Amino acid sequence: QVQLVESGGGLVQAGGSLRLSCAASGSIFSINAMGWYRQAPGKQRELVAGITSGGSTNYADSVKGRFAISRDNAKNTVYLQMNSLKPEDTAVYYCNADVIARWNGRSVYWGQGTQVTVSS
Repeated sequence: QVQLVESGGGLVQAGGSLRLSCAASGSIFSINAMGWYRQAPGKQRELVAGITSGGSTNYADSVKGRFAISRDNAKNTVYLQMNSLKPEDTAVYYCNADVIARWNGRSVYWGQGTQVTVSS
């Protein structure tokens, strides 16, 4: 009933930038927090950044000062602006959203994942 669709991943050289987008659609009443996670092969999925419905943000120490999370509540969309990318940022990036559905109550949904690869 609710789905999150991600876009914006790709291949970039170290020091470059990418902007990820994640749009939620379906039977949505409201969305509480939204966030971005990443997972590299053989590693656990980790939180990259989160944002509340009121715009309060938090970041993993490894990305502070380089990444910025934002959201457009009218579009049910969350963004991740990634600057000064490093090879260690290489991972599959997943968005998630804490959703209050119109008929099904509260659930956390995940995007399909988008690959970010940083060379050199």
